[in-house]
Amino acid sequence: MRFNPQWQRQRKRSKGELLLLNRIILADLLRPEEEYLFCEGRRWRFDFAWTYKKVAVEIEGGVWIQGRHNRGKGFINDCEKYNTATLLGWRVLRYTPQMLDVAISDLQKILK
Repeated sequence: MRFNPQWQRQRKRSKGELLLLNRIILADLLRPEEEYLFCEGRRWRFDFAWTYKKVAVEIEGGVWIQGRHNRGKGFINDCEKYNTATLLGWRVLRYTPQMLDVAISDLQKILK
């Protein structure tokens, strides 16, 4: 269930997200919900979510340039987000854009 749909925002997808979505479609996997708001009272979103299985995928960018996810505050905020998701029963799979083949293989196993 989506919480506070007025918070839904249109943002430009990253190249990694676009590539993964394309591979999901080519692999004939069920298309996920995108930018899924998963926690009431927070604006946290998953890049992709299969709500019927409570499986989420996050594409982590900026790993070689010390992007937001790799610096202190961003890393701490991500820890809080992922820990909360786990406590809510979600399985969150995290990949870099270089790991898309692994992502598809994992999704084929977990979404059976």
